Amino acid sequence: MTELRSAVSRLRRELAAHPAEFADRAIAEEELAALHAMAESGTPELLHLRRSLLLVAGAIGSVSALNPGVRRLREAIALFGEPRPN
Repeated sequence: MTELRSAVSRLRRELAAHPAEFADRAIAEEELAALHAMAESGTPELLHLRRSLLLVAGAIGSVSALNPGVRRLREAIALFGEPRPN
């Protein structure tokens, strides 16, 4: 949980400090806020984490300066393991 909190906080700060505006910035900000709330609740759902990661990566994936933060977020979410089959 600590890794997730750290990765989300860092990426939120990096996004806030990034000077360029881009079309999907609001989507990334919303999903990072949702990830922050899940991390703070202490009971994140793996499928929701993965969905949010996809949205964040899709929204800011073309901004190369933010790629290390997205990678850290992906690695933090990977620590929760694989989703269980239904």
